[in-house]
Amino acid sequence: LVVLQESGGGSVQAGESLRLSCQVTGQRYRTKEMAWCSQVQGKQRVGVAGIDADGTTTVADSVKGRFTISKDNTKNILYLEMDSLESADSAMYYCAAERSNSAPLIPDFYTYWGPGTQVTVSS
Repeated sequence: LVVLQESGGGSVQAGESLRLSCQVTGQRYRTKEMAWCSQVQGKQRVGVAGIDADGTTTVADSVKGRFTISKDNTKNILYLEMDSLESADSAMYYCAAERSNSAPLIPDFYTYWGPGTQVTVSS
């Protein structure tokens, strides 16, 4: 069993930064693929950034150059550094773990999910 808990969301102005954290508890953390996904109310959840067990990262084109995914294996924490935030980035952000195939930005393929943290960006 893997339990995920996000934190770090909030309300900011356009151009500002936020760092989301996802505390991971449970077995085999270091072998798991992980990702951050976002969802606007009424729309489908979409992949934002993924990181493989070997540290390889994938970032969606919409946030490339602004968002960075990383993980600290000593603390069991997944991070999403969000810079130059835009109003279009406003969404609920979810941490996900354990992917069933090789597509890192497809939310449906992840098994474990956190409850989410809200990010609101005002222009």
